[in-house]
Amino acid sequence: MSFAKLNHLAIVSENFALSSRFYEAYFGMKQANGYRAEGAAVIGDGYVGMNVNPRVPGRGGRLEHFGFEVTDAQKALDRLKKYPEVDWLKRPSNRPYAGISAHDPDGNVFDISQQEMENRMDVYAEQSGDKIHPRHISHFGLRTMNPDRMAEFYRDIFELEVRNKQAGDQNHYLTDGHMTMVIMPWKIKDYDATGIMPPSLDHMGFKVESLAKFKEDVERISSRNPYLAPFPLDYNPEARARKALFERSCPLCQYHFCDFEAVMLGASEG
Repeated sequence: MSFAKLNHLAIVSENFALSSRFYEAYFGMKQANGYRAEGAAVIGDGYVGMNVNPRVPGRGGRLEHFGFEVTDAQKALDRLKKYPEVDWLKRPSNRPYAGISAHDPDGNVFDISQQEMENRMDVYAEQSGDKIHPRHISHFGLRTMNPDRMAEFYRDIFELEVRNKQAGDQNHYLTDGHMTMVIMPWKIKDYDATGIMPPSLDHMGFKVESLAKFKEDVERISSRNPYLAPFPLDYNPEARARKALFERSCPLCQYHFCDFEAVMLGASEG
C-alpha cells in the first residue's frame, strides 16, 4: 500500500437515510454489515467509504469533508508540524473512520485514519479495495483560494502523485492511484449571475460502465420513485449559470447532475 489512500467522503444531510438510498440506487453502493438505523448511514463502493451524516444544529447540509487512510498516522502528524497554522484533534471513538481530524492551511477539514485505530468499523473495516464496484467514486473537487499551495501541502503530507493535465488548466490533480483529488481555484467572480458558494468541497465524480445506461437508470429510478429523483441543475437562470461553472471547471466530468438534496455530482464513462 502507498502511504495514503483517498478513501473517505462525508455528506451532511437533512434526510440522511433517504440520501444513502439515492447512492445505493444509482451507483450500487452498499451499506455496512450490522447497519445501525439510528446513526449515520455508512456506505461504500469497495474502495471509498462515504458517511451520510444527519444534520444537527450549526452544521449545514452539504458535501462536507474527506479523509485519508495512511500506513502511519503519527508520521502524517509529524509532517503537519511543518505548517504552524495547521492543527488537529483526536475524534470520539464512536466515529467509524475519523480517528483524527485536521485541516489544511486554507481551513479545509480532512480526517486521518489507520487500519489499527480502535474506531475502525463499518465499511472502513470491511472493504479492502480489491472488489471495487463497476460504478464507483473516482474523484472529488475542492475549491480553495490558494490551489498551488494546497497542492504542495497534500503532496508533502500524503505523498499523492501528480496527474497530467492539459495546457492552461488551472486545476491540480493529485491521485493515490485510484482516487483523484481535484484542487480547483476559488474566485468570487466565477459566481457572477449565480449564488456564491464559499471555498469548500465542490462535487463528487463517479465512473460508470456506460453513460447511456446510467442515464437510462436515472430516468427509470426517477419515474419509479420521485423521492430519489435528482434535483434539477438548470431550472432557472442562476442554476444554469452554476451548471456552466461546473461544466467548465472539471474536465473529468462528462455528465453533470445533483443528488436530490442538490449535492453536485459528475459522471464519466470508462
